Amino acid sequence: MDETPEMRPSSAALKRGWTTGACATAAAKAAMMALFDGEFPDAVTITLPGGQRPSFALAHELRGADFAEAGVLKDAGDDPDVTHGALVISRVARSKRGGGVSFHAGPGVGTVTKPGLPLAVGEPAINPVPRKMIGEAVDEICASHSAAADIAVTVSIPGGEKLAEKTWNPRLGIIGGLSILGTTGIVVPYSCSAWIQSIRSGIDVARAAGIAHVVGATGETSERAARAHLGLPEEAFIDMGDFVGGMLKYLKRAPVADVTIAGGFAKLCKLAQGRLDLHSARGEVDFAMLADLARDLGASGDTVAAVAAANTAKEILDIAGAARLPLAEAIARRALDIANATLDSAPVKAHVLIVDRAGKIVAEA
Repeated sequence: MDETPEMRPSSAALKRGWTTGACATAAAKAAMMALFDGEFPDAVTITLPGGQRPSFALAHELRGADFAEAGVLKDAGDDPDVTHGALVISRVARSKRGGGVSFHAGPGVGTVTKPGLPLAVGEPAINPVPRKMIGEAVDEICASHSAAADIAVTVSIPGGEKLAEKTWNPRLGIIGGLSILGTTGIVVPYSCSAWIQSIRSGIDVARAAGIAHVVGATGETSERAARAHLGLPEEAFIDMGDFVGGMLKYLKRAPVADVTIAGGFAKLCKLAQGRLDLHSARGEVDFAMLADLARDLGASGDTVAAVAAANTAKEILDIAGAARLPLAEAIARRALDIANATLDSAPVKAHVLIVDRAGKIVAEA
C-alpha cells in the first residue's frame, strides 16, 4: 500500500476494493475456462476465503494452442493503493503429468531473493493465500472437465517493476516487480493492514539475515539520522511510520535482541504520552504535559509559560534548546518506558532516538 501516515482519513463509507490476489485468481479462473472450453466468460465469479463471491469483468484475453491468459484491472476502491488500476494477468498452460499447479513470475511480478518471507528464496512473489485461491480455482475447472490439475500459472502486471519502486519490495528483497498479496481478497480503505504486515515482514527478513538490531523510523529524516548514527545494514531499517505499537507488539511475539525507535520530537512526545499510534488523527501532543515536565526539570516561570503557550512541538523544542532545558532527553526516557512496557517481558532491549527537522539527533535513551 503506497500511502503516507498523513493521508489516512476515517474509513467510514469508503468503497472497498480487491487485492491483487483476488484479481489474479479471477484472471486465472477465466483463463482456465478459455483453455478448456475455448471461450472466455463475459465475467468470472470467484470465492474468497471469507465466503464472499465477487464477479470480475475481463480487461484482457489471449488464447493460443496450449495456453490461455486473462487480465483483470485492479480496483482498490478508495484506498491509496499503488496497484490501483494495474492490469493483473494470469496465463495458464498445461504442464507435465503429475506436476500439479505451479506458479511463475511474469513481467512486473517480483522474485524473492532474501530469506524471512513466507516464500522460499527464488520463488515468485505470489503469497500463500493467493496461491491457495488460484489453486482452488484451477482445481474447480479441472474437476469439472475430469482433468488432472497439472497447470502452470504465470502472473504478470505490466509496468509492475516501476510500480514496485514505490513499495517496500526492494528492501524486503523482492526484486523485479510487485507482490501478489491478500489474505481476505478484500482491500479495506485506509486499514493500514498492508503497512503493518510490511513491518512484520521487514523484521522477519532482518532476523533471517542474522541481524539482531532493527530500527523503526517514523520517516525519512529520522531514518537517515539513525543510519548515520548506528551504521547498521539496509535490512535493519523498518519503515515504521506511525505504527510503533504494531512494531513493538510483533517484537514481543517474535523478538530480536535490540530495537531502536527513531522519530521526531512531536511523534515521540505522543509515545511518551502512552500512544502507540502516532498519527495526528489519533491524538495530539499534550502541551500542558510538556509545560509540567519543563517545570519539573527546573525551568523558569517564563520558560514554562512559553512552553504552555507554544503553537507547535517544534516551537517547544526550540524554547527548550534556548533555555538549555533537557526536555527532549526527558521525553526520550518516557518514550523508552512506554516501549519497554509494551514489550513487557520480551527479551528485547529498546532504544529511543529523537531527531529534529534538520536531521540532528537531539536526545537518546
